[in-house]
Amino acid sequence: MFSKLRLTAAVAALLLAATACGGAKVGDSGGSDAGSKGKCGTVNLAINPWVGYESNAAVVAYVAEKQLGCKVVKKNILEQVAWQGFSTGVVDVVIENWGHDDLVKKYITDDKVAVDAGSTGVPGKIGWFVPPWLAKEHPDVLDWKNLNKYAAQFKTSESGDKGQFLAGDPSYVTNDAALVQNLKLNFKVVYSGSETALITAMRQAEQQKKWLLMYFYTPQWFLNEVPAVNVKLPEYKPGCDADAKKVACDYPEYDLNKIVSKKFADSGSPAYTLVKNFTWSAEDQNEVAKAIAVDKVPADEAAKKWVEANQDKVDAWLQGT
Repeated sequence: MFSKLRLTAAVAALLLAATACGGAKVGDSGGSDAGSKGKCGTVNLAINPWVGYESNAAVVAYVAEKQLGCKVVKKNILEQVAWQGFSTGVVDVVIENWGHDDLVKKYITDDKVAVDAGSTGVPGKIGWFVPPWLAKEHPDVLDWKNLNKYAAQFKTSESGDKGQFLAGDPSYVTNDAALVQNLKLNFKVVYSGSETALITAMRQAEQQKKWLLMYFYTPQWFLNEVPAVNVKLPEYKPGCDADAKKVACDYPEYDLNKIVSKKFADSGSPAYTLVKNFTWSAEDQNEVAKAIAVDKVPADEAAKKWVEANQDKVDAWLQGT
């Protein structure tokens, strides 16, 4: 996601191995047959590890299967690694992309194995957040220039003698280590490991009035439950994040978009038209995400309920299929 996480060859290899638990390793034999002989065929849909993405994927997959007769194969693959599958047919669709200018250059501009399939209609924003109680009682904490004053309050057993900055999944789009260093903040980045862990930490921090500074993002259903407050970082300006090691500015706003393999885009599959036409709102996404994350509704059932209540929107996506 969630700007650019530079993966060394060793880390990339580790991530490739990690995808095995999701039944998909980039480089597996057997590519997409989407669009063969004018039929939908099989669509290989990457699933990245956050519930907003899962919501998009669930709804698109449900419509593709139930209304277009496609076979959708969902593959749990980390964000950056999924792009490697565009050239092999292992991945046809990344349904929610958060920027990744480096990957766009490699796979779209240079290698020409992927194409931009347009916006999802949802804007995305990454930032630093604190619990509402803290923002209310210490409003000056909302300016990054004051964070060092409170560093000792944010200390945990994992951060040692520094304040803790809680990050999410290491695979997410993140500039946080560079920001801490370049803004000369007396903090240590500690990875929680997942979106769920971030949500649990913020919920507990609000309930128990604990000091917490963490990475988070919108759209996110959880912010309707606990309206965590964004800390102001130095203003984002185009190019300020061009060098990942020198970043000292806020994250940009992302127009979350869809990336598909060039082969899939050229296949004639009605599934490509569906993906290209797919747009909805942050409220739509949060509705499905909350059903999955909070109500524990299986993703396909959450998608079914949303589709049945919003067939007019779905009909617009199906135009031209």
